[in-house]
Amino acid sequence: MKTSVSCGHNEVSDCKVAYLGPEGSYSSLAAQELCPGMQGVPCNGFPAVVTALLRGEVQYAVLPIENTLQGAVTQNLDLLYTFPDLVAVREYVLKIEHRLIAREGVVLSDIKRVYSHEQAILQCGKFLSEKLPSAQLVHTQSTMQSLSCLRETGDAGIVGSHVRAEGYAFIGGNIADEPKNFTHFLLVVAGKDKLPVQSRRVYFAATCPHEPGSLLKMLQILSVYDLNMTKIESRPIKNSPGEYCFFIEFDGNVAEKNVCFALNRLSEYSKNFKLLGCY
Repeated sequence: MKTSVSCGHNEVSDCKVAYLGPEGSYSSLAAQELCPGMQGVPCNGFPAVVTALLRGEVQYAVLPIENTLQGAVTQNLDLLYTFPDLVAVREYVLKIEHRLIAREGVVLSDIKRVYSHEQAILQCGKFLSEKLPSAQLVHTQSTMQSLSCLRETGDAGIVGSHVRAEGYAFIGGNIADEPKNFTHFLLVVAGKDKLPVQSRRVYFAATCPHEPGSLLKMLQILSVYDLNMTKIESRPIKNSPGEYCFFIEFDGNVAEKNVCFALNRLSEYSKNFKLLGCY
């Protein structure tokens, strides 16, 4: 995955965009903000979102990579790193507000099962353990998909506060563990030639040499070029116990020499390096 760094140009216009569906999911809201006037292509799972992009069925894909309550969306970090052609060209931070929804007339004491995406269930863990300790928690492909599972009086789902559906009503207010809950989304394309020529932030992944102080040495490269790191995550490398890949974001304009010099030095120093995006 080592490569010298170069950036092309990218414009978002009327296009097809893949995201985790169905329509009304948080990912669909992020897609509408990232690509106004888009033709949405909802998919059943993040791997399907990436597959649609790589096959050329869509021009863009929208992937959440981090939530302020649950941290990194590790599945999507792995997808970004695994496929060499995937790069992020735009970002959007969406405020998340989870609400409990059920058929009209259902009250909290009726609920025996709660359906939603795994991330939403985790982000509402305190409410579920205190108010619905005996309820069965069932994972769905997305928050919006949970609506299709509500067939009995004892069923409820966790969806966004923007959701409206005939015959359904919210029970109470925001049930997330913390009221300030945000998810960081990336707009992803296939092809490094589509990277923007200017950026506010740069995102890369790298594995360090297996030696003492290797991570510190890598971070010192950013310091030498006066670049402020805004995010760092680690992921274990498959089939290589004890080794990790680091996902790092920093403030920087790829049009500036110090950023390009830093990225090339990072690429030279790292065992494996991938520029994940500029936005």
